[in-house]
Amino acid sequence: MTLWQAFSSGDLAAREELLAEHISLVHHVSRQIHRRVSSDVELDELISAGTMGLIEALDRFDPTRGLAFSTFAVPRVRGAILDELRRIDHVPSSMRRRTRTLSTARESLRHELGREPMAEEVAGMLKLDLPALWKLEAEAEGTMRVALDGANSDDSEDIPHARATTAEDNNSVEDRITLDQETAILRETILRLSQQERTVLTLYYFEELKLHEIAAVLEVTESRVSQIRQKAIVKLRGELSSLRSLVA
Repeated sequence: MTLWQAFSSGDLAAREELLAEHISLVHHVSRQIHRRVSSDVELDELISAGTMGLIEALDRFDPTRGLAFSTFAVPRVRGAILDELRRIDHVPSSMRRRTRTLSTARESLRHELGREPMAEEVAGMLKLDLPALWKLEAEAEGTMRVALDGANSDDSEDIPHARATTAEDNNSVEDRITLDQETAILRETILRLSQQERTVLTLYYFEELKLHEIAAVLEVTESRVSQIRQKAIVKLRGELSSLRSLVA
């Protein structure tokens, strides 16, 4: 019996072995992304997020389809890491460090005591009095609340900008209005795209997958992915061109 067969039959040891066998994918993608982000972001944070993506990929993978697990897993690992980067982008680095300190202390005590630590024990390990610990815990809760608020906003992170300009770059009210109009039109057009078109644009422009990687995820040919992408872009450009001709 192969590892995949054992895993499919519910063998937890096989599951752990498969995770260990493919954890190098997480480290590779994490290092690749870490080189391109702020030095405030720790590699361990990316690896932790990527590992969750690997676990999700493992649980969803169907080995009978003939697709290599690495091909299936890498987009999910990368997606989990990018989700984490979007989450922590809303949280100051100093708050992330304090939250991480609290989490590490709790985990250490949990491992040492074999149970959930009491507040006095956590405070003692961190050399804090109880009011200071409660303040730290409140900050940690605030970190999660900010992250959730950011994730449930108006999805602006998934909508590309109409132009690479900012409010400071626009020297007139007319320019600002035009940019706002373009952004609104672009948003509405993207929402009218098919699910497949939106998925292709997201994977290509935001998760930076190659066409053949997207093809593997969607289980279509690379040329089909290229056609879907081009069709979506034509729709977006058409809407923006129509607006610009009206305000020109």
